[in-house]
Amino acid sequence: MSERLQTYEQAIDFLFGRINYERINTESYSTSDFKLDRMRRLLEMMGNPHERIPVVHVAGTKGKGSTCSMLASILTRAGYRCGLYISPHITEFEERITIGGVQPTRLELVGLLNRLLPIIAEMDNLPGRMQPTYFELATALAWQHFIERKADIAVLEVGLGGRLDSTNLCCPLVTVITNISRDHTHVLGSTVQQIAYEKAGIIKPRVPVISGVTHVDALSLIEKICFERNAPLKQILRDFQLINRQTDDEGHVEIEAKTSEASWSRVPVVLRGPHQATNTMLTLAVIEELRQQKWNINDDDVREGLKSVAWPARVEVVSKHPTVIIDAAHNWESARALVATLNEEKIRRRRILVFAATKDKDVAGILRQLLPNFDTVILTRYLNNPRGVDLDELGSLVESLSCRQTHFAASPSSAWNLAKSLASRDDMIVITGSFFLAAELRDTIISEANQASDGAGSRVVGIRSSTS
Repeated sequence: MSERLQTYEQAIDFLFGRINYERINTESYSTSDFKLDRMRRLLEMMGNPHERIPVVHVAGTKGKGSTCSMLASILTRAGYRCGLYISPHITEFEERITIGGVQPTRLELVGLLNRLLPIIAEMDNLPGRMQPTYFELATALAWQHFIERKADIAVLEVGLGGRLDSTNLCCPLVTVITNISRDHTHVLGSTVQQIAYEKAGIIKPRVPVISGVTHVDALSLIEKICFERNAPLKQILRDFQLINRQTDDEGHVEIEAKTSEASWSRVPVVLRGPHQATNTMLTLAVIEELRQQKWNINDDDVREGLKSVAWPARVEVVSKHPTVIIDAAHNWESARALVATLNEEKIRRRRILVFAATKDKDVAGILRQLLPNFDTVILTRYLNNPRGVDLDELGSLVESLSCRQTHFAASPSSAWNLAKSLASRDDMIVITGSFFLAAELRDTIISEANQASDGAGSRVVGIRSSTS
């Protein structure tokens, strides 16, 4: 297809019509389906935009999105035109691609894609499975937008793994690996060391690495690869560490941290959860590396940038009375972080879990973290992705792991309605297990909360990403 797209709906349909590994069963593909040859050819035909913008490249199992958001917010506050590329999106595709906290308009997205159509058509006709995929095109659109908007720097979140991810064609100032645990095992490997090998694939010769990895097997492999590639490594607990985390009576969190370059005090942590203190500390280490490379970022930029960070569907309070939290925890470590955040509440109240999951995840591991911390469970399956786990399978898993009261709902909307009917004003509803579940419910819940609060003159506006 090379004719021009006329509408936003046509553009989205075109993108979703490409091979999309976010939405097909993992049994249908393996690492052989991921190759950088396609992405390299696509970028060459675009004029190699990835060689013209410096990058902070971030991989990891847990925390990479939050870290990217913090970095982009700080760089924007420092006066730089900072591009941010993330995945997946929650509500709109354009959330993946922002500059200075602003995503492209629908009209701009159509224009960006139209300018790529002749290249896509040419590649579609090449032999050897060279048809660009959904994620490759999303990455290409980000590069094109960053070039056209004259971005000074870009923060790139790895989509899957690292070594063969389409973001791995870039020129990083610094690479970041947040933490590593088991996830996407069908593609990345069944052991932490195998997964670490894929994540460490973003390490470039002589490019500094900031690592938040603590697992001993993953850490030893990253140290080995950094040594082989002569990449200077700064490592959590050795080169930077958290000294203190404190919360005031209003729930505001600040940390003290020590890095190889400085001691930091009263650093605000806006995102919820103890794990965000670690992500913030990692962000400080990255900022100090950029400072050493002569990027002008002062302490006020750091603090003000961190204060303005918001990150949708990450322990996000989207409604009150009852309190409704949406979190996209989709592996056991994310689920553990969610539980740790919930357990910081001083008052224990009844908790209702609304849960759906994706087939390639460690669903049993996620449920083991969640189930002991909830009083009632509602299981569902999201509608807009075929990778959702069947209700019967979810029910069997819950039954084998817990005696919690369990309800079944055929759709996310019916699960939400059931949760509302079961909850009192003082209860808590937590919706988690997948980005896809969050995407199907978030706008509905925020809209209902805003309608309910309009009469009281206090809108409950759901958090939008600071970069979307």
